[in-house]
Amino acid sequence: MKLNSLPAFALLALSVTCPMQAKLVSKAVPYEHAGVQLEGYLAYDDARTAAGKLPGVLVVPEWWGLNDYARHRADQLAALGYVAFAVDMYGKGVVTTDAKKATELSRPFYGSPLMAARGQAGLDQLLACGLADPAKIAAIGYCFGGSTVQALAYTGAPLVGIVSFHGGLIPVPKDAAEKNHAKILVYQGEADPLIPRSDRTTWKDAMDAGKFNYEFVTFAFAVHAFTNPDADRMAELNGLQGKMGYNAQADHRSWAGMQSFLTEIFGLPGS
Repeated sequence: MKLNSLPAFALLALSVTCPMQAKLVSKAVPYEHAGVQLEGYLAYDDARTAAGKLPGVLVVPEWWGLNDYARHRADQLAALGYVAFAVDMYGKGVVTTDAKKATELSRPFYGSPLMAARGQAGLDQLLACGLADPAKIAAIGYCFGGSTVQALAYTGAPLVGIVSFHGGLIPVPKDAAEKNHAKILVYQGEADPLIPRSDRTTWKDAMDAGKFNYEFVTFAFAVHAFTNPDADRMAELNGLQGKMGYNAQADHRSWAGMQSFLTEIFGLPGS
């Protein structure tokens, strides 16, 4: 081999043994719904999207609003190989750590078509990014967000699955079984005082009557917001000790279960 060919050969060898590192891309996405200016959060791995469209996952935050916790979950999903979009339910920059304010912000959504409609606005943005496979879209939500993904699925939104983490169990509309396309996975804290046992019974009875494809999993001793490492601080700040708090085991097991669920519903290798 000629000496002047060595640098090129060495460069080729380097490119084979040390491939270009994937890059996690995240960015704010402005959009609008019903006259409200919103700003969601899109996250994906650019090396994976370069090879084609990926399964997409909508992330709906807790009642605090689109904060760092929701963005972190979107980043985690992007690292797993999904295109993730964290929804803004309240308006650009509207977040709180005050439970009374969160109650005020979330109240207009419960029992109203606005909950599903605002979730759909976020779903539209996920689809509009052009990176997600429209046939492989799921939605996950936390607390208020868990209620939202249920409401969205019941409208017949193009979701193959939803996961509700410690979300309120909203009434199931009579026509939901005919419209719904999603497999449903619900994670609850067995000791959650904010989700009445009567709600569980009513919700599961409706699931059975409608022959929904669902799974309902509870974790012993876990209370509300068990997936959020900041839940203990938020509980103390709002006088909610004993009602909400972090549970590492429940967090890790529910996240692992969600990953298996997504692998299954998206028909990915290993399912």
